[in-house]
This record gives sequence, structure tokens and C-alpha cells, in this order.
Amino acid sequence: MKEISEFPSSVFDQLKYYVYLLKDPINDEIFYVGKGTGNRIFPHLNFALANPDRSDKLNKIRAIRRRGEEVEHIILRHGLSENEALEVEAAILDFVDFLEIEGLTNLVKGRESEERGYMTASDIIAQYAAKRIDISEPCILVRVNRLYKIGMNADDLYEISRGNWVLGERRNKAKYAFSVYRHVVREVYKINRWFQVPARDKEMKTKKRWRFDGEVADDLSHYIFGDISHYISKGSLNPVKYLNC
Repeated sequence: MKEISEFPSSVFDQLKYYVYLLKDPINDEIFYVGKGTGNRIFPHLNFALANPDRSDKLNKIRAIRRRGEEVEHIILRHGLSENEALEVEAAILDFVDFLEIEGLTNLVKGRESEERGYMTASDIIAQYAAKRIDISEPCILVRVNRLYKIGMNADDLYEISRGNWVLGERRNKAKYAFSVYRHVVREVYKINRWFQVPARDKEMKTKKRWRFDGEVADDLSHYIFGDISHYISKGSLNPVKYLNC
């Protein structure tokens, strides 16, 4: 069967925007998800064969061709507006990320995945129903935005909340640590002790980093899913903030 490298012009208007998949014909592995119009689905192949650029997607295409096989082009959904195509593409990428499916060569997530991508029921509540809270206990707020993952279990949340934080003596006045993701409290821990993290490089030798041992503070569970954005200065990049100590 002759390999298809373009659509007839009469097809363009009927396709409108579409979401497509590139598939390995040997193991049926989907290795790329995209959206476009016209012949957007086909240039990946031509570019991979004509250019030495290196990327997971292009390397995959070249490997398939070296085996004497053809990349399978699949139109998953067509007749869409551009916004609809972006939504379908984002939903597929979120689903793949949620299942931790390997093999996909897309470098970025779909549109607005952080704001409207997959979430647990508790994360939905945290995002849309968070109410301002005022904290009276001596504590530190630790923002775990970089390491937090939707749906992560309690043990993993504890581990990323413990440290390693750049702190001074003031840490000893804090009785609690509030684990915060996107300005919403996810858990509160009672701090039992601090210990210094062994230096691994020059930066850690000049900036002492600390980690705490602790336990979930059940008596402060009423703070969970509370909004603490009023405590964080706009533009602040420091992941740790002292309160009441």
C-alpha cells in the first residue's frame, strides 16, 4: 500500500481542525499526539527524513523507517474548532500523564493542564472551594509547588514537605509545618525535631539546609484546604515563610 504523505485539497475544508496520533506499526505504541489543520499530520515524517535534528519524536520516526516500516497516521477526532482541538489534545495528554504511560514523545503538556487537567475530587474542592484562613499557631509555610503531584499519597506528601529548606535559628520557634500547594493547605504537621542535611556541594556548605521529623497534626485538620494566599507576598519565590514566630 502506497504511503500517504498529504490529503487531497478537497478534504481540507471537511476536516477542519483535528487531533491526530502517530503510531509505531510494530508494537502499536502511540508516540505522539498533536492537533492541526490541512496536512499538519504529515510534515513530521518529511522533517525527520530530511533533517539531522535530534528529538525523541524524530528519532522514533527514523527508527521506524530504518526497519522498513511506515508510521501510522491516525485522525482521532476531526471537524473541530481550534479551541475544541486544543481541549481534546490536552485531555489526551493529561490522561496519558495520569496513567504514567511511557513512550509518548510530546515535550509539553496540553493547554491549561495545571488549571483544568486531571485532579482528584479533593483537589477540585481545594481549587474551587478554598476559603481564607487565619493561622494563629507558630509555624512555617512550606510551598511544595515544584514537587507536588495531583493524587500523591500521604507518605509522599510528607517527604516533600519535610525539606530540605534553607533556614536559620528561627526554625526552632515553629511548632508546626503547613504543606502548601498553590496557596492551599494540603496537610499540617507537628514538628518534633529539625536535623541538618549533610552538605553535598558548595552551595549547601554555605547555606545550611534543614529537614524536620514530625507527624500529622490531627487537631489542626480544620486548616486543610484553606487559602493562605494573603500570607504570601506577590512575586515571592521563597518556598518557606514563618508565621507567628
